[in-house]
Amino acid sequence: MKQYLFLLAIMLSFSVSAGVMEQVAEVQEHWAQANYQLKGKAQQSGFEDLMKQADAVVQENPQSAEALIWRGIVKSSYAGIKGGLGALGLAKSAKADFEQAMKINDKALAGSAYTSLGTLYFKVPGWPLGFGDNDKAEQLLQQALAINPDGIDSNYFYGVFKLDQRQYQQAEQYLLKAQQAAPRPDRPLADQGRQQEITAALQQVRYQLRTNQHAGIAD
Repeated sequence: MKQYLFLLAIMLSFSVSAGVMEQVAEVQEHWAQANYQLKGKAQQSGFEDLMKQADAVVQENPQSAEALIWRGIVKSSYAGIKGGLGALGLAKSAKADFEQAMKINDKALAGSAYTSLGTLYFKVPGWPLGFGDNDKAEQLLQQALAINPDGIDSNYFYGVFKLDQRQYQQAEQYLLKAQQAAPRPDRPLADQGRQQEITAALQQVRYQLRTNQHAGIAD
């Protein structure tokens, strides 16, 4: 009887986990559509609807690191699109989601909480307006790479950070690695959009490298 109950508990746990991941996959897909296919007011409206969807998933699964990570990603993406005073509030709320997810399982989604939180730290203004901190950003982005050294996102965002820091040779190195990352069969739209961003970032890096070379400036 005890063995039966143990097996039943495992089956129920697996069923719940599978259900959460199906919901998270829907948020992922809708995020890719809103982020890469919509523009202007349609995009803002899409993200507002997506925030409600992500909230519902977290409310149903409050101990799911994956759900928290994706709610944070939705909020931080919307902050970048929305801008203005409301953006900082969204960024702070996203930060809280990533930190909570890391307490539950910091390796969930191949360390995506580290990648996303690190990106927030270098994109958000520093004190006194915000919590931006380049040293903290680099630490988190390096932790993401330690967990997922070949990932498209972990390498892309570290490459973008290095670009922001004007460390162009290192930026090129990580962006090229992101460009060569294995495709994610379940996320073709996200991969397509990310590859376009990688290409654009590489163009900026190579322009800066050529400019510095002509000026005799070392990276």
